[in-house]
Amino acid sequence: MTIFLFDGSFEGLLSAVFEYYETKPGTVQLVCSQHYQPGIIDIPVDIVSDRKKADRVWQGLRKKISADWVSRFYKSYFAETPEVFQHLFDFCIYIFDHPKGAEQNYGNPSVIAISKTDRSVNREKHRMKAFIRFQETTDGIFYAPIEPDFNVLPLIATFFKNRYADQQWIIYDLKRNYGLFYDLEDVKEIRMEYKPILNTQSASELLHGKENLYSVLWQDYFKSTNIPARKNMKLHLQHVPKRYWKYLTEKQ
Repeated sequence: MTIFLFDGSFEGLLSAVFEYYETKPGTVQLVCSQHYQPGIIDIPVDIVSDRKKADRVWQGLRKKISADWVSRFYKSYFAETPEVFQHLFDFCIYIFDHPKGAEQNYGNPSVIAISKTDRSVNREKHRMKAFIRFQETTDGIFYAPIEPDFNVLPLIATFFKNRYADQQWIIYDLKRNYGLFYDLEDVKEIRMEYKPILNTQSASELLHGKENLYSVLWQDYFKSTNIPARKNMKLHLQHVPKRYWKYLTEKQ
């Protein structure tokens, strides 16, 4: 089987689609090069990310599918799983090989897979908007560590830039080791060697002095609005899964 090895980028994925139509190799398995384990009968092909080729595929895809499906395709990429990469590749081939409107065929495995993945990524994106808790550091920058299931930072950047336009902030994805820094003008991608979780005892010296007061006030508010008689932990966990608790001030 022909194996297309790409760098994991969105541009690389689209370049792989371009390569498919240039060479017509038959059945193709798309694999991120860093996860590839050679097989005896594999025919590996290295895909070089090419901006011009990727743009041609992207523009062609946008002409073939609705705006809603363009958004679904793009957001599904950020799930960043081998299965999703393959479905995105197969979806492109399916769309280009069929008349316009083919994305409405939910009998196609890639169509249904992308639809489900889009919902999952959307859910994680909305949870990040709700659960991110900033804490002011001693240098006046507001910092929030996160560990989302999917790579949603690119999808929430504009939301936080507009909502917190008057303060410098960093949202850092600890799982993927990169973050977003807003400097009051632009949002930039950054990487840090030291990635503190500020609500821990060992990192408390990095916080602005008033953060302790804010934390107490927030926890008191959370307790005062809670009605013990109506406590429903099963429902609560559905809306606020435990994996987010360590970053929520009210849960400390």
